Amino acid sequence: MLLVLCVDLDDDLGRKTGIPTPVVGRNEIEHAAVSLAEADPEDSDVNVFFEGVHLHDRFAGKDEAVEVAAVTGEERGDVAANRAVGRELDQVLAQLQAEEAVRVIVVTDGAQDESVIPVIRSRVQIDSVRRVVVRQAQDLESMYYTIKQVLDDPETRGTILVPLGVLLLIYPLAILADMVGLPGSVLGLGSGALGLYALVRGLGLENAIDDWVSRARRSLYTGRVTLITYIVAAALLVVGGVEGVETLDTVRVDEAIDVGTMLAALFYGAIRWFAAAAFTTSLGQITDEFLAGRFHWRYLNAPVYILAIGAILHTMSAFFLGTVDLATLAAVLTAGTLLSVLSTLAIAVVESHRTPKTGTQA
Repeated sequence: MLLVLCVDLDDDLGRKTGIPTPVVGRNEIEHAAVSLAEADPEDSDVNVFFEGVHLHDRFAGKDEAVEVAAVTGEERGDVAANRAVGRELDQVLAQLQAEEAVRVIVVTDGAQDESVIPVIRSRVQIDSVRRVVVRQAQDLESMYYTIKQVLDDPETRGTILVPLGVLLLIYPLAILADMVGLPGSVLGLGSGALGLYALVRGLGLENAIDDWVSRARRSLYTGRVTLITYIVAAALLVVGGVEGVETLDTVRVDEAIDVGTMLAALFYGAIRWFAAAAFTTSLGQITDEFLAGRFHWRYLNAPVYILAIGAILHTMSAFFLGTVDLATLAAVLTAGTLLSVLSTLAIAVVESHRTPKTGTQA
């Protein structure tokens, strides 16, 4: 049997409402909580009794019987109060007359009431201790436990404590860097790394990053080609971006340019490297699909399309920069379209011939 035991060590319930204790039963505890709230709305024991009712309703209807009771001590709150709680607990246990062993969930409103825990444990098994903290409480004890609950919340740690820790670390790191003679760039990199970590924790991206690292590790151990092709593609993208910026600087030196010419210069310098990155990635994925036994001939359309699109975009950007004429642009557009169409048709024909035909013969 499970007993939810509400502890009022200084006997606020008896002194302020006159209700005799111990109190046993859900309705009786709820009545006691309402009576104490009417007598003293600021008394924290009100929340203890309501929490006892809440826990009773939460565990009721499960595999074992559940009861809720309230025991009180004395106003002085010393050894005499602990003995009074022990006597009332004995009365509660005698009133329950449970056939199986009684287990207790102790509900208190602070560390002072928890001094009676050894007395309770000497009589019955304690499953857990539930401390009720009122968020609006102004006393130091409640503030301490409220802060403790906040620190135990993983979401709060990620969104508040990590950025706060980063801010507090910047100043001592700056002093340390000045003492050892490190350049400012080292401190900047360290601060940037801490700031990135704070953003990752605050946005809750650590699980996604851990999953990505795990998948990369599995790809490395299982010999997936895409792991290498992704790295090569990333390098090609960086080179393409640099090449695009250099092409834009070259065009700017020659003449003042508008937005269209600026975009054309960026595309002209970068599109070849971007297309090479996409082509490399597609080859890696096709290879992995082939090794895994999931290869389809239509996958070969991807590298052909990439080459066609890359050639078309490169020629179009060159046309807007004035390095090729209209005839060359038309020829490349036609060749890219024909290449894509012929590739699609050819691969479709190959797949149709390799697909086993089913049917019945007459």
